[in-house]
Amino acid sequence: MNPNCSANHTNIWSRYLVLALGIPQLTINIASVIFNCTVIFTRIATKDLHKPISILFCNLAFSDLFTSFSGFWISMLFITNPDITIFGSKYMLAPYALYTTSILSTIYNLVSIGIERYLAVAESMRVRFRVARNHSIAIVLINWVLAFFFGCLPLMGWNCLSMEKNLSVLYSPFCVDYLIFITIPNVAAAFIIPLFTYLRIIIILRKRKLRMQACGQATGTYKSAEIQVARTSIFIWLLALISYAPFFAGVIFDATNHQCHIDLYPGVYIFRNCTAMLITINCLGNPIIYTLKGKALGEKLKALKCLSTGRLRACTIENI
Repeated sequence: MNPNCSANHTNIWSRYLVLALGIPQLTINIASVIFNCTVIFTRIATKDLHKPISILFCNLAFSDLFTSFSGFWISMLFITNPDITIFGSKYMLAPYALYTTSILSTIYNLVSIGIERYLAVAESMRVRFRVARNHSIAIVLINWVLAFFFGCLPLMGWNCLSMEKNLSVLYSPFCVDYLIFITIPNVAAAFIIPLFTYLRIIIILRKRKLRMQACGQATGTYKSAEIQVARTSIFIWLLALISYAPFFAGVIFDATNHQCHIDLYPGVYIFRNCTAMLITINCLGNPIIYTLKGKALGEKLKALKCLSTGRLRACTIENI
């Protein structure tokens, strides 16, 4: 931010604009809470948590639920006192920190799910490591420890409450260097690691299909699984792109901006609120993609594992 800017705490928000932005945010957050609570209660009620992937799915829903609650808190602060979301306040520090923590936890969970799916498919090929229930629990704990540590750094002192030189114009009282530190590596991880894992899954399934064809066996189930993985991967990528890319662009703009708060109103702050809604939409989409599609995909992969083990062994014996 330009150090010559004056933190003028005058009422600059239009009440109609505040309601037009705030009410949709509250509505999406409430819908996300309902969706993710449904996922959590369903997993618990069906006693499905003995599976490693179910633990990760349930924790993803909990992370999204946490994001929705903290997003609801921020939305209420925006509706009741919108100016503090521009000029910054100590009252915004805790909700922003919790919001950051929950988003980081969601990203770490998405990465963990991608890795677990890859290991589940690659297990019968050349990777001998199998994810067990204890591993999933440990991963969940590590994810939350990392998310709380990085997300709560502003509460530990890395903030710009008393320093305007490095103050973020979009997410005051966060510092610009903190936003860059948090955003670039984590958004990169959210895009690159799932891309690698799901592409590897598709490649492995295609190799298995070719082996089955060489043995003269039917490959319809492999083709179906390959299509479903590719389709799910596209959904994951599009959802991540729509949800996090605008926020990433906002942080880059924040880091290069030299204008004052008043000069950016209202366009940039409308964009900021829209990025928050897109992140919450990600929390709405995750239960659909990872629970509904993930369950069907998991059953296919489990069937494929048993199918390929028996048929490939028989094919090998015939070729000896």
